Amino acid sequence: MRIFAGMTSTAPGPRAGRKEWTAFVVLMLPLLLVSMDVSVLYFAVPAISRELHPGSTQQLWIFDIYAFALAGLLITMGALGDRFGRRKLLMFGAAAFGAASVAAAYAPNAELLIAARAALGIGGATLMPSTMGLVRNLFLDEKQRAKAIAIWSSAMAGGIALGSVMSGVMIEHFWWGSVFLINVPAMVLLLALVPLLVPEFKDPRPGAFDLPSVPLSMAAVLPVIYGLKKMAADNGVGPVPVLSVVAGLAIGAVFVRRQRTRRDAMISPVLFRHRGFGPSIAINALATFAMMGSAYFTTQYLQSVLGKGALEAALWSLAPSVCVGFAGPAAAAAVQRGANRALVIGAGFLSGAIGYGILALAGTDALWTVLIGAAVLASGIVTVMSLVTDLAIGTVPPQRAGSAAALLETGQEFGGAMGMAVLGSVGTAVYRSDVEDSLGHGLPTGTLDQARETLGAAVAVAGRVQGRAGEQVLDAAREAFTHGMQIASAAGAVVLLAGAVLALVTLRRVGPPAGPTAGGVDSAGAGEPAARDAERGAAAPETGEAAEVGAAAPEMVPGR
Repeated sequence: MRIFAGMTSTAPGPRAGRKEWTAFVVLMLPLLLVSMDVSVLYFAVPAISRELHPGSTQQLWIFDIYAFALAGLLITMGALGDRFGRRKLLMFGAAAFGAASVAAAYAPNAELLIAARAALGIGGATLMPSTMGLVRNLFLDEKQRAKAIAIWSSAMAGGIALGSVMSGVMIEHFWWGSVFLINVPAMVLLLALVPLLVPEFKDPRPGAFDLPSVPLSMAAVLPVIYGLKKMAADNGVGPVPVLSVVAGLAIGAVFVRRQRTRRDAMISPVLFRHRGFGPSIAINALATFAMMGSAYFTTQYLQSVLGKGALEAALWSLAPSVCVGFAGPAAAAAVQRGANRALVIGAGFLSGAIGYGILALAGTDALWTVLIGAAVLASGIVTVMSLVTDLAIGTVPPQRAGSAAALLETGQEFGGAMGMAVLGSVGTAVYRSDVEDSLGHGLPTGTLDQARETLGAAVAVAGRVQGRAGEQVLDAAREAFTHGMQIASAAGAVVLLAGAVLALVTLRRVGPPAGPTAGGVDSAGAGEPAARDAERGAAAPETGEAAEVGAAAPEMVPGR
């Protein structure tokens, strides 16, 4: 099979210099912190429980409210950044994120901690699409943009792993609130440097803001995310999560119809005129499905199957991130040298499937098998994510880049929740069946029911049962969990093989992202002068269809 194929050549856009790359490094700060905050509470929960005494429901909300607020507001914040200025929104988000971090660190009770975590989610929703939209505008040269987005994707994946390690280190030396104070110096630095290094970008002719679409978008996204998380938490499908997902999808259909029929739509149909944009969102969500689905098992395996301490397990989990750091840039370099983008994405999915296959071979004492499998899987997934992100962002008008980034990131939230719900449910079903088969006649009914719930619960039961019986419970639970991980990994491999086919079919004839213009011309090539106009800070003239597709350059005001 030929990997290299002829690609449409494009004239290079204006190349970024030292100032743009320095600005990019600054923009990595909010990306790392927002991704770290997904996992930063992993080791802080026992300390929070001792200090604030949250109920079981409150503890769940302390975890989940951040993701809910983030997912529900991404689309809105992406559209606001396009209209009112991405740098303004980034500055607002940095201030809000820093203030919410201080509030969370010193929260005197569970209720205020939940409120502070919600504010963190709102701040995160402003930061994520703003950073990606600004990357689209800082790097007008196709090769430089691809390299920047590859680094961006690798950093996001590494930030989630780093968050749990930072949490363990901070909890070991300080009080639980210190895990939130990590954010504050970075946000202060961001507020100081962004005005100096990052120009302002916004749509020069944004039109009216579609205010009714804000609650519609939230009502579409939040029930689906809630339903999927509920399935993962309850380890199965129930009436409440199913109805929640159905309700969200129904409202989503109303939202989509509104966007298709309004001239001032929050999500412009222009975004989907390039044939690669829609498939990129779906493929990116599928990649996140695989990433989060595997994390559900590997984190528990390291702690509860191998019996490692929380901090030791977190440090071991960083090992696959070494490979991840090289995967995105290597994939971008391969495409720039002439490799066919669809084939490289398909190869990334194939690598992920192989990683899942390695995980399916793991026994109950297979540290290196799990780490190698996780590294191969994550490397493949980051390859996919970096290339489809560059494709999606590079082919939309730059004045819509914030909205495009928000759609990609909302898709990631859906994919991650779905991965944990589906693969987690598969693994849990196998676990429960195996535990009942192994221990069904040796434990009292109540004790058996507790051991069947989760591996963590079985470990607690084994600690209470004396002698050989406790060892049998622990051995049976570990075997059952590992078997569940094996079956779920096999299912994940099948999903990723389907993803490879999807990429090859939908992206086979998709050309490269628009490289020569800042105006974000579509593949038809309208509006060539836009790049140079944008570089000078001028808005390109708009005429007819070409103007709507993206011949207009975003307004740029050099930061001072």
